[in-house]
Amino acid sequence: IARRSRAMRAGEEMHGFTLIETIVTVTMFAIVFSAMMFVIQYFYRTNAYVFEQTKAVESAHIGIINAMRDLREASYGENGAYPIVSATDSSVTFYVDLKGDGIVDKVQYYLSGATFYRSVIIPTGVPPVYSDTPDITDTVATYVRTDTGTPIFRYYNSSGVELYSPINIADITSVNTTITVNLNPARAPEDFTLSAGAQLRNISTQ
Repeated sequence: IARRSRAMRAGEEMHGFTLIETIVTVTMFAIVFSAMMFVIQYFYRTNAYVFEQTKAVESAHIGIINAMRDLREASYGENGAYPIVSATDSSVTFYVDLKGDGIVDKVQYYLSGATFYRSVIIPTGVPPVYSDTPDITDTVATYVRTDTGTPIFRYYNSSGVELYSPINIADITSVNTTITVNLNPARAPEDFTLSAGAQLRNISTQ
């Protein structure tokens, strides 16, 4: 009986925590958890700029690829107008069947401030008419630097010679776009310059 009592007391001592041990364990856990949260918050706080920059660059990259894809398929408007409507250093307007549904939209890619946009006008009526007000306006890229000295759009003729203002739209056979993205030019990382080009497939060379 004495041995059994001693064994029971030993088992009681081996199992469970005392109140003090519980308090110490909970306190240590709280300290470790707080330290981990601080490290996580510090990581995101110090890397938030990099994450946002990466997102902006990726969005711009997708945007200019889409812009060149649209330009590559530029075609005559529903009203018979020439595929290219206007072309400047910071804007290009043209006709293209965006959705592949047989309806040719009027599309403009343009820079306004530090934001690069795409607007779309869908023709209506019979005969088809294009209004002056866009039906859709999308943001292509943000945080675009405008002080680089490089035009957003550059145009070339069938011989590969660059065209300069005033540009004769009938001479354009290919277009190149270049944009530079940086959330804050005053701090690292450096500028991200993205470039792409398109040959206009549906325009006959003279």
